[in-house]
Amino acid sequence: MTNKMKIIISGGGTGGHIFPALSIAGALKEHYPDSEILFVGALGRMEMERVPAAGYRIIGLPVVGFPRKPGLKMFSFFVKLRQSMRQARAIVREFSPHVVVGVGGYASGPVLRAAAKMKIPTLIQEQNSYAGITNRLLAKKADKICVAYQQMERYFPASKIVLTGNPVRSELLNGLSKTDEARSFYELQPSKKVLLVVGGSLGARTINQSMLAGIDELKNSDVQVIWQTGKYYYESVLKELEGLELPNVHVHQFLSRMDLAYAVADLVISRAGAGTISELCLMKKPSFLVPSPNVAEDHQTKNALALAQQNAAIMITDAEAPEKLVREALNVLNNNDMLNELAINIGKLAKPNAAADIAQMVVELAKKQ
Repeated sequence: MTNKMKIIISGGGTGGHIFPALSIAGALKEHYPDSEILFVGALGRMEMERVPAAGYRIIGLPVVGFPRKPGLKMFSFFVKLRQSMRQARAIVREFSPHVVVGVGGYASGPVLRAAAKMKIPTLIQEQNSYAGITNRLLAKKADKICVAYQQMERYFPASKIVLTGNPVRSELLNGLSKTDEARSFYELQPSKKVLLVVGGSLGARTINQSMLAGIDELKNSDVQVIWQTGKYYYESVLKELEGLELPNVHVHQFLSRMDLAYAVADLVISRAGAGTISELCLMKKPSFLVPSPNVAEDHQTKNALALAQQNAAIMITDAEAPEKLVREALNVLNNNDMLNELAINIGKLAKPNAAADIAQMVVELAKKQ
């Protein structure tokens, strides 16, 4: 390909979409530094901050999610969708990309549809074990569909599917060898096991409530806890813990060094977003997964079940968690054989070259142009 490669990456909305998108862009830039990459996201969503911070240009569309209930929001949805379709066509026409990549999220639909109508190759990166309706519709015109789970022929044409895994943040791998630095950073004792609790940057209500419900068991255990509450719940959690002597429980609003947190964790409690699961596989971390029931088509439960059925993680439902989560997590932390078995099994599911493999497919599609 003699001309400079031009790529649009569309989608976002959550870290589970944005981190893979940035990883793919990074892999493209690593091997093709002259390539020009444009992101298209949704106005007001986190990609509008995270993407420029990573050094890439992004354009926002007014598109929003489909309302769950009828009302004025339904009217607004269709108005904004129409505007977004029109803007997406203009963006694709003006930028004239060789390939358009969709990573999921509100913006990916209008942009991939516009590209397909203009006969520009498209590639879908589906993170979940249960494909969302947007990607299922877009798949009919897509050239390649990169997936992270087996048996995705249920949703997509088998001839288009490539099992690549989900791209993850490269800095996480670099942190695995930094256990001494991690213990110092989080003020941990080397002789005691570590439970890492995360619910995403915004937090997970049920996970926080479950930790509070089991706080006496944690206090009396020989386990150290790194607990990310998320910004929505940080103040209320601190208020609940006020006056308690908890030298082994370290509460944080947000973990700025996730690489170091993974490095020292013996067990992780987390939601079951696709990006997080891919990180856990790559880090080979024994895990309790508590799927959020408040996501489209309950895809987190399907993600968690895909691991639980292979004894690669333990799933506890949102309803069961307040009563069972802390007690069962402490039991597993005291069972080295189970920890080792979970670590081995989840490690088998890792796809460390996902970003590079997807980038190579993008390049192959671009060459055809």
